[in-house]
Amino acid sequence: MNEPVLVLLTLNFAFIGILPRIFFRSDGTLNARWWATASPFFVACLFLVGAYFAGWAALAPASWSRWLAVAAVPFSVASVALIWMTLGTHRIPISLWHQENDAPRSIVTYGAYRWIRHPFYASFIFALFAALLYHPHWVTGATFLYGVIALNLTAAREERRLAVSEFGAEYQEYMGRTGRFTPRLGAPVRVA
Repeated sequence: MNEPVLVLLTLNFAFIGILPRIFFRSDGTLNARWWATASPFFVACLFLVGAYFAGWAALAPASWSRWLAVAAVPFSVASVALIWMTLGTHRIPISLWHQENDAPRSIVTYGAYRWIRHPFYASFIFALFAALLYHPHWVTGATFLYGVIALNLTAAREERRLAVSEFGAEYQEYMGRTGRFTPRLGAPVRVA
C-alpha cells in the first residue's frame, strides 16, 4: 500500500470527522440518523488503516496498486478542496445533520452551492470513492455504496423539506439549475 496516499486518505476522513465539532450548532445532537449516515466514513478509514497494518490484500491485482493509488489522489484532494471551499460559504453555524427541528434560515446559492446543491455530501462521496480506488475490497465497496445511498436519502429528505419551506419557490428554481452532487451539464448558471 502506498503510505503517502494512505496518510492523505486518513487526513481526508479525519477532516470529515471533525466537521461536526467545528461547524455545526452546539445545540445539535449526534442522533441515530447522523450515526447511520456517518458510519461509512469511520468504517472506511479504520479499514484502510487496518488493511495496511494487517496486510489485508485488495481484490485487484497487486500490480495495479500503484496506479490505483495515483487514481485515488485527485478524488481525495477534490474532497478536501470542496469541503474547504464549502466551509467558507456559511456565515452562521447550521444544525447537525438530521435534526427534526432544523428549519432553514436561508438558501445558500453561492460558492460551491452555485453549481451543486450538496457540496459537503459530494465531497464525502469523493472520499469514499478514493478509498475504493486506493484499496478495492468488498469493505470499501460496501462503504462506498452505503455512503452513496445514505447521502442520497439524506439529501432527498433535506430537499423535500426545503421545497415546502418558506424558501420553496426559490429552492425549486435552484434545483432546476443545479445538480445534487455534480454540476448539472447544460443548465443555465445565474450570475450572482
